Amino acid sequence: MSREPKQKPPTTPDGRYFVMKGVLWRCSDPGLGPKQRALLVEALMHARRDVGRALRAGDSEAEHQARARVHKAKVALGERGPPWWMDGAPDFNRHRVENTPYAAWFHALPAQIEGTSAGTSS
Repeated sequence: MSREPKQKPPTTPDGRYFVMKGVLWRCSDPGLGPKQRALLVEALMHARRDVGRALRAGDSEAEHQARARVHKAKVALGERGPPWWMDGAPDFNRHRVENTPYAAWFHALPAQIEGTSAGTSS
């Protein structure tokens, strides 16, 4: 049984967000160097695994610490915190795409894009 590779979610034309299930999620800062980005992603994934371990163990203090490390890594990647762009444009992170200036772009996408409502009026 072969699995089709998943399509990457659509990315806004300005490269600031990707869309998953109709929600804009901020992309990481393209100004990060490959080594720095790799180290931050490694730290993020390690922290996420630690969150899971803490949840399974019922250790709320370890969970709190691991979630703080997840947040710190996401801020360093530019996915949370102040936006990484400097042109003064507002941040639409975690907004429904249809409630943003990206709505027309999104609804013009082909309807078959997985994980989105692209091309539909819902």
